Amino acid sequence: MERFKNNPILKPITSHDWESRMVFNAATLYEDNRVHIVYRAVGDDGISRLGYASSSDGYQIDERLPYPIFEPSTSEDADGCEDPRITLLDGQYFMCYTALNDRILSTFQIALTSIEVNDLINKRWKWGERLYPFSGIRNKDAALFPNKINGKYALLHRVEPDICIAYSDNLINWCNMKAIIRPQREKWDSFKIGIGSPPIETDWGWLVIYHGVNFNKAYCLGIVLLDKDNPEKVIYRSSKPILEPIEEYERLGAVPNVVFSCGTVKMDNEVLIYYGGADSVLCVANYTLDELISQNPTTESNEYKIPIIVSQE
Repeated sequence: MERFKNNPILKPITSHDWESRMVFNAATLYEDNRVHIVYRAVGDDGISRLGYASSSDGYQIDERLPYPIFEPSTSEDADGCEDPRITLLDGQYFMCYTALNDRILSTFQIALTSIEVNDLINKRWKWGERLYPFSGIRNKDAALFPNKINGKYALLHRVEPDICIAYSDNLINWCNMKAIIRPQREKWDSFKIGIGSPPIETDWGWLVIYHGVNFNKAYCLGIVLLDKDNPEKVIYRSSKPILEPIEEYERLGAVPNVVFSCGTVKMDNEVLIYYGGADSVLCVANYTLDELISQNPTTESNEYKIPIIVSQE
């Protein structure tokens, strides 16, 4: 992967109390010829809120709002709205985020809300009802699949230390929750894992960028490929990271040695991965689709390149 030479693309603004300390982990989407970035921000009070920025080329930020577009409003997310991931589904955008209530034994759980496409484009922040799919369960790193799977909504999420899946008929009641990907012993993702951006449809299956943590608490990014009809089946998993903390802005910060992604965008022949560096700043890296043409795995390395992305709507 190639890091953008002018990383980081977003930094804290000290004059804004709500985003004065950290800006990182962002949901991203491509709509109306722009990359829309919904990023996590932490200010002087230590509470996570969500801000908005956008870019015409995916790299240079040419718009950034001076106020948060989403912030705590219920007892469940009283102490923070963290790590958003946005999926276009049924003609509207659904946002999963982590709701934090520090007053109840540091409780965090999955939250789900939505916004109409036109409202997001026109910056009318009319968010829908906030739902809590697994009330009271310590759970995070969630994203919806962009299509129904066998007639049901499907959700990836993390009950530590595994990546799990669950299904629903109505986005309210969820069932058949099970772990589908576990940490790998003695590898870069040996301690715990969680998804990055929402699943991306490819010719061969669902491409999922995920983060893995080792026992030195370093966060890296890798990939798995899930079967298109049965996403509980793992077709391929990278044995090595595709991105790891090397640069100073990834190694030094609020939490050192972290690259953590919540959003990916396809633009022309490039795939852009937006990621937080050391829980302090927002960065972007890219690869071209020409580099992702599928090849058969070799017996020697058991590695192959990821197939061309056919859809990210």
